[in-house]
Amino acid sequence: MMIDFLVIGHVVQDVVPNGYTIGGTTTFSSITARNLGRRPGIVTRLAPNFVAPPELHDIAIECGPSAQTTTFHNIYRDGQRQQFLLSVAEPIQPDDLPPAWRAAPIVHLGPLARELDARFARLFPRALVGVTPQGWLRQWDTSGKVTVRVWEEARDILPHVAALIVSEEDLGGDTARMNEYAQLTRVAVMTRGAQGCTVFTAGEKTEVAGFPANEVDPTGAGDVFAAAFLIRLHETHDPIQAARFANATASFCVQAPGVTGIPTRAQVEERMSHSQIVE
Repeated sequence: MMIDFLVIGHVVQDVVPNGYTIGGTTTFSSITARNLGRRPGIVTRLAPNFVAPPELHDIAIECGPSAQTTTFHNIYRDGQRQQFLLSVAEPIQPDDLPPAWRAAPIVHLGPLARELDARFARLFPRALVGVTPQGWLRQWDTSGKVTVRVWEEARDILPHVAALIVSEEDLGGDTARMNEYAQLTRVAVMTRGAQGCTVFTAGEKTEVAGFPANEVDPTGAGDVFAAAFLIRLHETHDPIQAARFANATASFCVQAPGVTGIPTRAQVEERMSHSQIVE
């Protein structure tokens, strides 16, 4: 299958009351790309007993070997998330990439547990490469409890990519660090939940308001935003247009559990035409 949107990172299992549900940046990003009219492909590593669920239909998956599948348990209290990393799949290697997929015009690097290294930023010189660095911003203790770490790899990655998308939550409240990151890459975006996002370009900072939504499940909204942003940035070369489109796309995601709320392009365009923007 020829693809035109490549996402690289661990497909994960998220713990839910009755077992597990599929999750991770690769899952939310690829489904968003498919629903917005792209032909996505995933490069990941999974345990042999993992069975791709129907939600990933029409998405090509290149899966390397691993003894385990990366598994998270997310606990939400008062709007704050505490994560536990229960198991981690093997790191992904550049040789895991099918040669033809290196020509994909849009690439989303989406590590969740430091499964990618800085080499991946240099593998796609002709693509629009975007990074969601949450996996590089995590560390975990022996119990699996996840906390924020300093992104030591930033200076080896950001100069080689077109866009950085990161949330306030991933920064652990250290939003001043965005100014440093923004100086290292062409476009940087800090997402701010229902309030929308802040876009950093050429030394300028622009606030782009969000769209109203009745939040049911915020999991994956940042990954949906990132995929929509990269797709629209590739189409328009306009970061502000891309951010507004991504805000609208992500506003659907939070209204339903898991991946079930990820919209089609027609739904996004209708919401952009008719919704009042959150100020």
